[in-house]
Amino acid sequence: MAEFTYEITERIAVLSTNARGWERQLNMISWNGNAPKYDIRDWSPDGSRMAKGISLTAEELKTLRDILNDMEL
Repeated sequence: MAEFTYEITERIAVLSTNARGWERQLNMISWNGNAPKYDIRDWSPDGSRMAKGISLTAEELKTLRDILNDMEL
């Protein structure tokens, strides 16, 4: 498996916490030294492990926001 690096440049919000203490977080993360992106994924209680997630550019996040605003939730 290829190695990668990441840096959490801004912690924005905790969206939820599961029974095991893992938190679903919205953060700004720089992957492999690239420009930071918005990132949603689960993190272990001590922050040492992460689950699969999704990274979005600002434009993609704006598009998602618009879609969610149009939905009846």
